[in-house]
Amino acid sequence: MKTARLAYQGHVHYAKITDKGLELENGKSVQEDEVVWLPPVEPHTCFALGLNYKDHASELSFDTPEEPLIFLKGPNTFTGHLGFTKRPADVTNMHYECELAVIIGKKAENVSREDAWEYVAGYTIANDYAFRDYLENYYRPNLRVKNRDDSTPLGPWFVSADDIDDPMNLTLRTYINGEIVQEGSTKDMIFDIPTLIEYLSGFMTLQPNDVILTGTPKGTVDTKVGDEVVTEIEGLGKLKNTIIA
Repeated sequence: MKTARLAYQGHVHYAKITDKGLELENGKSVQEDEVVWLPPVEPHTCFALGLNYKDHASELSFDTPEEPLIFLKGPNTFTGHLGFTKRPADVTNMHYECELAVIIGKKAENVSREDAWEYVAGYTIANDYAFRDYLENYYRPNLRVKNRDDSTPLGPWFVSADDIDDPMNLTLRTYINGEIVQEGSTKDMIFDIPTLIEYLSGFMTLQPNDVILTGTPKGTVDTKVGDEVVTEIEGLGKLKNTIIA
C-alpha cells in the first residue's frame, strides 16, 4: 500500500491515490495542487550511509569501506515532494544523491541479519543533497555538508514492505530538467539492508520511524539554481524537487 502525508487546509492528513486524485483518511478527495506534500513519515533518528556503492566510492577515488560509514541527520533537513532546496551562494558543487530510504517499523535491539527484514515497515525515496565544498573528510561529513535546512527531500510515498518483492534489486534513476544523469541498482550496495540493521541494532536500539538512507550509486553532478531534480526508484515512484537561490 502507498500512502502520503499531506498538509491541507491547516491540518496534516494521510492520503492514498485513487482515480479521483488523493483521498484523505476522512474520505475527502483533493487534487495535488491543493496540498503541500510532507515527508511520508516523521523521521525519528535518521542514519545516512556514505560510500555504500562501490562505483560511487571509485567515482570519488576512495577505497571500498570495510564497515558502514554512517552519520546522523537532523529533522530540519527533510522536506516533501515538490519542495524547494536552497543552493548557498558560495557553493561550487551541490549534487543530488538518489537513495532508498528504509523505514524501521518496530523496536530493534541486537537483531540478527537473518531476522532483519521483520523490522522493516516500508520504504520511500530520499534525495540527500551534498554541499561538497564544505566537506572536510569523506569519512566524517561535517554538519554543513549534510544537515542544511530542507536539503533532503523525502517521499512522495510510504510504500509498505509487503509491496516490494526484492528491495535489494531496485533500479534508481535521477533526472535533471528531464535528462537522465544517474542510474544504478540497489543490488550494488556494499552493505545491504539486513547488514545495516544488524550493525546498527548491535550497539543501539532502533525505534519505529527511524530512517536509514542507504547511499547512492555513481553519477552525481552539480546542480544549478532553477534545476528541477527528479529522483526515481522502481516501485516507489518519483520525487520532484527544485533548486532555488
